[in-house]
Amino acid sequence: MSRVTYQELLDAGAHFGHLKSKWNPKMAPYIFMETRGIHIIDLNKTVAKIDEAANALKQIAKSGKKILFVATKKQAKEIVANAAGKVNMPFIVERWPGGMLTNFATVRKSVKKMGQYEKMETDGTFANISKKERLMITRAKSKMERFLGSISDLSRLPAAVFIIDLNKEHIAVAEAHKLNIPTFGIADTNTDPSQVDFAIPANDDATKSISLIMDTMVKAIEEGLSERKMDKDADKEKEEVAEGAAEGEADAETEA
Repeated sequence: MSRVTYQELLDAGAHFGHLKSKWNPKMAPYIFMETRGIHIIDLNKTVAKIDEAANALKQIAKSGKKILFVATKKQAKEIVANAAGKVNMPFIVERWPGGMLTNFATVRKSVKKMGQYEKMETDGTFANISKKERLMITRAKSKMERFLGSISDLSRLPAAVFIIDLNKEHIAVAEAHKLNIPTFGIADTNTDPSQVDFAIPANDDATKSISLIMDTMVKAIEEGLSERKMDKDADKEKEEVAEGAAEGEADAETEA
C-alpha cells in the first residue's frame, strides 16, 4: 500500500506546476499535461517517487544516522522546522551557511562557540565582565542560535540531505554532491530533477503540498527509529539471556 494516495496529493494541490514558459525540459517525464499555460504534474509518478524516497529515509533513520532538512523559502520554513523537530533531525530554515557541508569543521567550531556562550551565562562568568561585553556576547549568541541552533546536535556530516526547492537551495545541492551525500528533494516543473538522487515531482510552493510530503517523510523516519529501538531491545534481551545462561553454567560447575 502506498504511503500517500493520489487523492491526498490532488487535494493538497501537489499537481500544480509552474507556467509552461518557466519549465525545465528535464521534468518532461513527470508532466501529465498543460492547461491554461500551466504544467500539471503526473501524480501517479509522484506517489511512486514518494514511496521510494520514504523507504530510503526509513532505512537511513533505522541505521541511526542523521538526515538534514533544508528549506529557507518563506512558505516552507515553519513546516520543515516542525516536521524535522518531531524526529529530532537537524534542519536549516534560515540562510544556508556557505560551507555548511564542505567546510563542516568550521561550522562545528561556531556551534561549540555558541555552547561556550551559553555556559558563560550560567557559570557566573557574566557577573565578572562588563555590561558592554555581556551585550556583545548575548547578541553573538542570539545570531548563532538563529542560524545554527537547529544543527547543534549534528556532530558529524549528515547521511542524507532533504531539500525543498532545488533551485533556491542550489548551493546545498552542490555541497552535498561534492561530498557524495545522498540527496532528496521536491522537484517542481521549473527544476532539474536529476540534481538529486531521490526527486519527488510535486508543487514546492503550496504549503499543503509541502506539509503532506513532509508528514509522509516524517512517518517513514519514525518507523525507522522505532524499528531501530526494537532491534536494540531484542539484542539487549539476547545478551541478558546469554549472560543468564553463562551464570547458570558457572553455578552448576561450582556445585559439581
